[in-house]
This record gives sequence, structure tokens and C-alpha cells, in this order.
Amino acid sequence: MALDFSAAVAELETTLSSIEAVLDLPAMSSEVSELEIQASAPDLWDDPAAAQKVTSRLSFVQGELRKVSALRQRLEDLPILVELAEGEGDQDSLAEAEKELGELQRSISELEVRTLLAGEYDIREALVTIRSEAGGVDAADWAEMLLRMYTRYCERHDWAVEVYDISYAEEAGIKSATFAVKAPYAYGTLSVEQGTHRLVRISPFDNQGRRQTSFAAVEVLPVTEQTDHVDIPENEMRIDVFRSSGPGGQSVNTTDSAVRITHIPTGIVVSCQNEKSQIQNRAAALRVLQARLLERRRIEERAAMDALKTDTSGSWGNQMRSYVLHPYQMVKDLRTEYETGNTSGVLDGEIDDFIESGIRWRRQGSVLP
Repeated sequence: MALDFSAAVAELETTLSSIEAVLDLPAMSSEVSELEIQASAPDLWDDPAAAQKVTSRLSFVQGELRKVSALRQRLEDLPILVELAEGEGDQDSLAEAEKELGELQRSISELEVRTLLAGEYDIREALVTIRSEAGGVDAADWAEMLLRMYTRYCERHDWAVEVYDISYAEEAGIKSATFAVKAPYAYGTLSVEQGTHRLVRISPFDNQGRRQTSFAAVEVLPVTEQTDHVDIPENEMRIDVFRSSGPGGQSVNTTDSAVRITHIPTGIVVSCQNEKSQIQNRAAALRVLQARLLERRRIEERAAMDALKTDTSGSWGNQMRSYVLHPYQMVKDLRTEYETGNTSGVLDGEIDDFIESGIRWRRQGSVLP
């Protein structure tokens, strides 16, 4: 038992030391000091947007430092706990040490995955859109199930979610939904969820109880910032206002507060009806449009670069995950081959293992020759 603990702790020590080197803890500490000076400036809130950015970044970096420090302390305490337990022959304490080892392995693995998020936009907040595709009413219901899955995932991680727009289907479910995930690295984390998700089940909408396959698409974009310079001339936008649809509270369905923006050169259409104010909905819709135009620009730039290469390796592909509820229970990622039979847990937001394997898979693919 002692040898097993010793080897496991040594492996975790190597991994954590590597993580600390990648994160550059001294640089993070210096950044905290600098941000604390900025946050204490008397005129900080003269520019609320800049102030929010400073305080959010400060809170995030401080949290990351505390997380690494706590893991380091727990890792150093574990061998002492094992030594005391073995010296006294305390099986309960040994069981507790084994449990702590497992928790440390999971926590350090999660932190290691974070260090793999080094893309240009990975640190950004995320803008997620879910759309029902082939499958009729089952697809609309499936899109709503995915919306709940991602919402529950964010709740589990204490990530704030702001819904911008939901288009409800006539019979059940949703045609589409767009929401922002307001947390650092939300884009880098959730971007591996982009693609087509397939559901196989006995349709609750078929009175003959037949099996139905339905599809929903997930799009993940980085939230734009002022430095992105996505300028949209007024004459390139058509802005329409209308009354919100679907379930709503006071004033939601009684005024023309919902906003739809059409970008004339590209034909991109976005809408927002979550806020009561037309001004707020317009601002939110504009953020969505800017994110989509930024992604369009990134795709065009990537295509131009790819045209110069001879690499013909496939992209992520459309169908990226399959959820089977009948005749057996299984969720399988078609890229990483990771799978689980815990379908109820996955649909309740337990998708950390899928996301981790997706990030590692993407990272491995990006470093291949």
C-alpha cells in the first residue's frame, strides 16, 4: 500500500510541478499586485466596463493561485497522513487517504487540461447557440434537452449563464437558443462541444412507440471584445423590432422589445428577446452578430492558411457525439472514442470527462506533424 501511494504521489508531484511551470506562478502573483493597484484607483468606476474587466480578472487570477496553492498543500500533506495511518494500523485513515488521493488525481487532471487551453481566444467567455435539425418535433425536444444539459453543466461549475434568445417550436421543444457563458476559459472549454449531436430513442411523440433518430447542432463562439475591431457600419444592418414569443412574465409579450438584426452583406440574422428593454436587446443582439462575424473572419483566415498546406486531415466533422437511449444506454464521442453508459448523468450536465477528452484530443491533433 505504501509503495502504491508513494508512486502515485510522485506522479502527481511531477504533473503539478509541470502545471506550476506552465502557469508561471511568479508572473501570476505580479499580475495580481498590478491589478490590485488598478482596482484601488479612486477613478476606477469612471469607466464601468474597464472596471468590471479589472475586477473580474483580479478575482480570476487570485482564484487560480489559491487553487494551485491548495492542491500543492494537499499533495504535501498526503504522505504524512498515510505514514501516520500505517504507523497506527488505522484502516479508516488509510481509506480516507485513498479517497483524498483519488480526489487529488481528478483535481490535478482538470487543472492540467486548463493548461492545454492556449488558443488565441480560449480565455474568452463563450457564446453558445443550439439549433434543432433533422427529426421534426423530436429534434426540437432534443435541442431543449441539450440546452438543459449545458445549463446544468455551467451550474455545476458556478458559471453564470445569460440567455439571449429562445425560439420555441410549435408542438414541443425549441427551434434554437443562444446564451452566453460568463466565465474565463468558457470558450476554450466548451469549443470542443461544437458539432452535431445525435439522439436515438423511443419517441415520446410517436403513438406507435417507434425508435427515432434526431439531430441538433451546437455552435460555440468566443465573445468579442473591444480589441477585436469588428466594425459594422449602420448601413449594413437592417434592424427589426417585434414582440417576444413563448413563455414570459410581465411586459415580455406586451411591447415591441425584441430585436432582430440582419447583416445585409453576409445574410447573418440574429435576434434577442430575453431583456425587457429594446435597447438592451439591441445591444445583446449586436454582441452576437459581432461574435459571428469574428468567427467568419477567423474561418476565412484559416481557410486561406489551409490552402497553402498539403495537409488533408479531416476537420471536426459534423456528427461529433451520439446519445443512444434505446435499445441500450450509451453516450459516445465519435472523435475521441470516449463513451459512458451513464446517459442520465450526461444529460444532467455531467460532461466533464467528454470535454476533457475532447480538449486532449484537439491538443494532440494540433501538435501532429
